[in-house]
Amino acid sequence: MTRAGSEGPVTRLVIVGGGSAGWMTAAAVSRLTDAGVTVTLVESDEIGTVGVGEATIPSLHDFNAALGIDEDAFVAATQGTFKLGIEFTDWGRVGDRYIHPFGKYGRSVLGLNFHQIWLRQHLLGGREADPGRIDDYAISIAAARRGRFAKPSTNPGAVLSGLNYAYHFDAGLYARFLRNHAGARGVVRIEGKIARVEQTPLDGYITAVVLEDGRRIEGDFFVDCSGFRALLLGEALGVPYRSWQHWLPCDSAIALPSASAAPAVPYTRSTAGSAGWRWRIPLQHRVGNGHVFSSAHVDPDAALERLLDGLDAPAIGDPRLLRFTAGRREKLWEKNCVAIGLAGGFIEPLESTSIHLIQSGIFRLMALFPDRGFSRIEINEYNRWLVEEYEHIRDFIILHYHATARGDSDFWNHCRTMDVPDSLAARIALWREKGRIFRAHNSLFTEESWIAVLLGQNVVPRAADPLAAALPIGETIRFLNHMRDIVARTAEAMPRHEDYIAQHCAAQPVPAQ
Repeated sequence: MTRAGSEGPVTRLVIVGGGSAGWMTAAAVSRLTDAGVTVTLVESDEIGTVGVGEATIPSLHDFNAALGIDEDAFVAATQGTFKLGIEFTDWGRVGDRYIHPFGKYGRSVLGLNFHQIWLRQHLLGGREADPGRIDDYAISIAAARRGRFAKPSTNPGAVLSGLNYAYHFDAGLYARFLRNHAGARGVVRIEGKIARVEQTPLDGYITAVVLEDGRRIEGDFFVDCSGFRALLLGEALGVPYRSWQHWLPCDSAIALPSASAAPAVPYTRSTAGSAGWRWRIPLQHRVGNGHVFSSAHVDPDAALERLLDGLDAPAIGDPRLLRFTAGRREKLWEKNCVAIGLAGGFIEPLESTSIHLIQSGIFRLMALFPDRGFSRIEINEYNRWLVEEYEHIRDFIILHYHATARGDSDFWNHCRTMDVPDSLAARIALWREKGRIFRAHNSLFTEESWIAVLLGQNVVPRAADPLAAALPIGETIRFLNHMRDIVARTAEAMPRHEDYIAQHCAAQPVPAQ
């Protein structure tokens, strides 16, 4: 089950492409240089990076911590801000608004999940005290709405222990930050465009990449971070791409920065339109904006006009149009090449999962780092793990489009009525019965994430868990009132987001152009 005639360790690792994927990979594998591995990254300044999104999810903590990166230095270097969740506007119905929080709702009682306690009270309707919105019981949402931020508490009994956070940052500055980190640890950067890929004639393994000026970079193992082109895995090794566009019809994005009109809020905003959605990501020095849309339902000029109409402040750059097809490669690792980032697949930036998939691929690669035998068993395990993760994320993203009552455009009529993957249909059906949701193995998104979107987009179960009925109504009402009150008071006492940044991780001002 290993490559015949190849023995010994990998001693030459070549990363093709820079950007977030390339430099995150380089930073992570830089420690291999201590073991005698030569790590080379090939990129060209003439080839731009995509940089569609500048928002992340909490798992980035683990990546930065593994590299020993100081959080305050990282946030300051990348013009970063903090992110407590994502606000979704006009998704379930026009006029709806909810936040998908990073963190918990309330707290469990006697082993019963909090949302079941809230749901039982909600379904009682006018017969008993109204519990309000489930948003009122999440400290991450309460803080986000008030523009507040603090670190989570390590005391499991404290309300702040239910808070989690991620970051907004400039993706180009993050790549530069990691480039310096990797370079200081022995990673060699080579500037140049790749003209061709050399492979062995018998089994097709990659042996070298050759630059336009004739330089030849040999390697034992190659990491494809070349973006949508997938120069190695797609073009050279011929691994096909599996499209998910029938479920995720958005295939274009326009990105456009703007000035900051107000202090940065600690959340990303996603506003649904008639043929897609617009993002708003506040940084310290500017705001990142974009419009993700289906070109079958709106043309780029009209999409840009809608983006411009929704800006809070004047644009400070030129718009960039990006084309993509949601999906993934059939395999993420083939022969002696693994694809990280867009070369392996792209779902879309709705839940800020692109950087997570980069780091997940890197962590799994480090756990299964090969020798020159390239064990088929280990490669299959890598592919199984990453394919599962892509598909779990795919289902969660599809949920946002499908769980809607909107019928005001052909785009939303398609999304509302389309068939969805069986795995997603089963989850929705189980939820509709008694509000039950279980985190799948190897799934990025927690139960709270699914609860936030399902309830936020008006998918209300017909009943609550029967065990919730065992709780006395009076005690339940008092418990909910107390929980809602302490969440609100805790959020009010937190520092303002802009004050926290000013005290801990303010970036240097950007020079005037």
